[in-house]
Amino acid sequence: VNSLIVFFISLSFKEKLIPSLFYISPRFKGELISSLFSISPRFKGKLISSLFSISPKIMNAILCDVFLPLCSLSRFGLDYYQSMRALLFAVEEINANPRFLPNITLGFQIFDTCTAVRRAAQGTLWMLSGGQEITSNYNCFPESHLAGIIGDSASVRAIIMAQILGLSRYPQISYLATSPILSNRDLFPSFFRTIPSDEFQAIGLAQLVSHFGWTWVGLLAVDTDYGQFGIQLVKQEIVKAGACVAFSEDIVTGKPNRNAPHIAQVIKASTAKVVIVISADYDLLIVQEELLTQNVTGRIWIASEAWATSTLLSDKKLQAILVGTIGFAIHGGLISGFPEYFKSLSPFDHLYDAFIREFWEQAFSCKWLDDLADNTTFRGCTGNEKMESLKMKIDIRITLNVYSAVYAFAWALKNLIDCKPGTGPDGPPCFLLHYIKNVHFETKDKNVIFFDAKGNPPAIYDIVNWRLSATGAMEQVPLSKCSRSCPVGFMKVALPGKPSCCYDCTVITFCSPLDAVVCHQCSPETWPNLQQDQCIPRVIDFLAYEDLLGLSMATMSVSSSAVPLGILSIFIVYQTTPIVRANNYSLSCLLLLSLFLCFLCSLGFIGYPQPEKCLLRQVAFGMVFALCISCVLAKTITVVIAFNATKPGSRLRKWTGVKVSKSVVMFCTCIQFSICVLWVSFSPPFPEQDTKTQPGVIIYSCNEGSPFAFWIMLGYLGLLASISFIVAFLARRLPDSFNEAKLITFSMLAFLSVWVSFIPAYLSARGMYTVAMEVFAILSSSWAVVGCIFVPKCFIVFQWQSLANIMGRASRGESLAHYPTTPC
Repeated sequence: VNSLIVFFISLSFKEKLIPSLFYISPRFKGELISSLFSISPRFKGKLISSLFSISPKIMNAILCDVFLPLCSLSRFGLDYYQSMRALLFAVEEINANPRFLPNITLGFQIFDTCTAVRRAAQGTLWMLSGGQEITSNYNCFPESHLAGIIGDSASVRAIIMAQILGLSRYPQISYLATSPILSNRDLFPSFFRTIPSDEFQAIGLAQLVSHFGWTWVGLLAVDTDYGQFGIQLVKQEIVKAGACVAFSEDIVTGKPNRNAPHIAQVIKASTAKVVIVISADYDLLIVQEELLTQNVTGRIWIASEAWATSTLLSDKKLQAILVGTIGFAIHGGLISGFPEYFKSLSPFDHLYDAFIREFWEQAFSCKWLDDLADNTTFRGCTGNEKMESLKMKIDIRITLNVYSAVYAFAWALKNLIDCKPGTGPDGPPCFLLHYIKNVHFETKDKNVIFFDAKGNPPAIYDIVNWRLSATGAMEQVPLSKCSRSCPVGFMKVALPGKPSCCYDCTVITFCSPLDAVVCHQCSPETWPNLQQDQCIPRVIDFLAYEDLLGLSMATMSVSSSAVPLGILSIFIVYQTTPIVRANNYSLSCLLLLSLFLCFLCSLGFIGYPQPEKCLLRQVAFGMVFALCISCVLAKTITVVIAFNATKPGSRLRKWTGVKVSKSVVMFCTCIQFSICVLWVSFSPPFPEQDTKTQPGVIIYSCNEGSPFAFWIMLGYLGLLASISFIVAFLARRLPDSFNEAKLITFSMLAFLSVWVSFIPAYLSARGMYTVAMEVFAILSSSWAVVGCIFVPKCFIVFQWQSLANIMGRASRGESLAHYPTTPC
């Protein structure tokens, strides 16, 4: 089979590209060709012609001819030289396998475009003519058939090539052109690529921004087709995802400073903490240096594939700015055998390679003796330097794309050879285009290659994150928002003249979503879940008998109520003893009964707050405590009257009966009864559900109806206790062995202390703890009366009984009344 495969691979470097034009071709007949407009030796078989910009070059407007501008040397690009060697490696690997393409040998030509659009166009026509001169509509080597071209790297040059090649349907596979325009099959019917379109990268960048919750980002792009088309797509996807663009600036390649001072000022003044950059690293470098000069730090940079793995990111002087950079990198993979192949290169074994001498100088920092000046500081290259000594990393990103492109052509040829007559298309070059469209294969390293209907490969990216160390310098994802997120229960309100991401937060009752624009309010019985996507039942809170706190207080209340009953039974049994008779037996019994009710009334505060319970519990508490303190006050007044009535000529003798104590008790209790009747009549307590105090909780409680009435009732009890305390304190020094004024003084002091402490605790507590505070105050104040007044009396009763037994055994007939008693 006599046909020619031309791989037109243009490897344009991220730096500015190279000094002279070279063609690299294998020496099939022992010939070495390495000169301007050289043509490789011809052979029977398939010729792969490739266009590479191997060395970074800068266009020289003075040194140019009519057709192609010349280039001046800047710096040799090691990574793109690796890609060129991957082309040679793939060709040699395929040719070494006779069963893959039997009777066909692949060849190649390499053309350097020097990043010039005119060079790309001229080189394409030169490849189609196959000669040293461009001869339109003619092929100078009909025995070798042009199968296709690989290239170019830049979209702007790949577009020019695709327009020319599409006229004759010559297949073209680019390894680095990412412009979405090239996916248009009407304009570029024969274009394919082994790198995803920028369209997919734009979607991925928007998803990355959305994943980290960034809604306020800046955009920065180079003013080429790559940057402008890319930034438009990114902006559309970001807005579609709900984020906003804080600013959008261009890196002006026509200016020496790339408009860096203005860009740095815009970034410095913006509140956006995240900046997406679509540019090559050599254009971005000047901007980053200006940011370093102006000390603009604290930004997160999102890198496009053009600079996501650039050495710029490992520059120590720029680490303060670029640390934390996240980027989409070209997907890397494996090429088995290539690292060993590359490290085995030698300038003596690859004489046909016109670039290996430049590569050798760059890699080993030396100069060849014929290029070495007398005053140079470089050491001389010998060619015996060992590649293994280099610490250079073999980058399998662009290299893999070139390798995959070569195999795509090879598999298309294989499928063409294997096809049966009459089943495929007729005539070159359309016959090969048909098979490239349908190619689907897996490399030896399990990399799957195929093209969709637009000529794009599977969109796979590597996400890279540049950090200072293994642990990284940042502990959490930084925020980049125009306004802080509105918490649950708040709604966003747009600010006039501002983007949708800039807003105020206004409070509402309840709202399901975070940063809600239109809130859907949950019902009073429900609350948004943690994901804010549905309403769930609220937690119910009240002092229940099932709770440990409620159960323990109920147990304490019931057990405490047995104490007054026990003391009452003692008083009934020993009612003839002097201590019981001397302390108004009937009034003491009434006081003990009221204390029994005081302990039990606390049970009304425990359990579900039903309407009847809410109506009666505070009234019952107020009435029984008013009865209790009234009895204490009556006992105190009785003591004062009894001791003052013993004075000669005292007018208090007529007040020494039980009528006074009964009148005091009834009068004081009736006042409290009137307060409670008015309270219940005009503003009675009622059960309520509180959903505002604690988020996500319904507090079932009793609303007091009239807080004023509640505090009047409580204040009246305080007034009675204060009067009892004052009167008892004044009567504490009255004579008599059974004077209980001191006991009443201490009991009322403890009673008042409990209720004074209750006020701030009651006001500060929430939920069931409010009720628990009141129950605790009821039990504590009741115990204050029982403990200070009746416990000492019980002790005296039992002491007297013990003395009576002792005196009876001694057969002494003297009255026990003559023996001194223990002071009360």
